[in-house]
Amino acid sequence: MALEWVVLGYAAGAEAVMLLLLTLPGLGRLRAGLVTVTRNSLKPMLSVVPFCLFLLMDIYWKYETRPTCDQEHACTPMEHLRHQKSIMKSQRNGLLIAAALLLYWLLFSVTNLVSCIEQLSQRVEKLKRQD
Repeated sequence: MALEWVVLGYAAGAEAVMLLLLTLPGLGRLRAGLVTVTRNSLKPMLSVVPFCLFLLMDIYWKYETRPTCDQEHACTPMEHLRHQKSIMKSQRNGLLIAAALLLYWLLFSVTNLVSCIEQLSQRVEKLKRQD
């Protein structure tokens, strides 16, 4: 299961790097290439969404099937520590899922906005040439 989280972490990292490169000021000519690369990579990266949903279901299943310590059965300190570690890992993984989904949505939105701005600037240049 650890490999799935590593893959999701790398995907979120790639999304963050692309988002950072798209929003950096002063890239000029490089921006057109970045927009093209990002637009072409958005469809394959859409697989992050069902992957996150699958991992979220995995977290929920682990939460529902975890052993509980009630009054009848007292937990040993080792079981209690293991339970606490499991909860912390689930919370960390939940944050990773939320970050990956948020970064994908931001990347999609920023890419559309940047391409729209480029199209509008081309129209303005074309109108300036006509006058």
